[in-house]
Amino acid sequence: MFENPFEKQINELKEGTISELIIEPKDFTAFREVWKNLPDRMSIVGEAGLNGRIIYRYIKEEE
Repeated sequence: MFENPFEKQINELKEGTISELIIEPKDFTAFREVWKNLPDRMSIVGEAGLNGRIIYRYIKEEE
């Protein structure tokens, strides 16, 4: 069974282990497969970078 490597990286982003996640254009489809199923996906904010890279950061929603 194929395990998507972005599952672990997104969890690390949400936990604060890493501060940002840089996605290359070739990896976007695999990243999106994990991201679209997250209940808090709107807290993972992307910023366009150079050459099609996207830098994602986790912004915690205030209650």
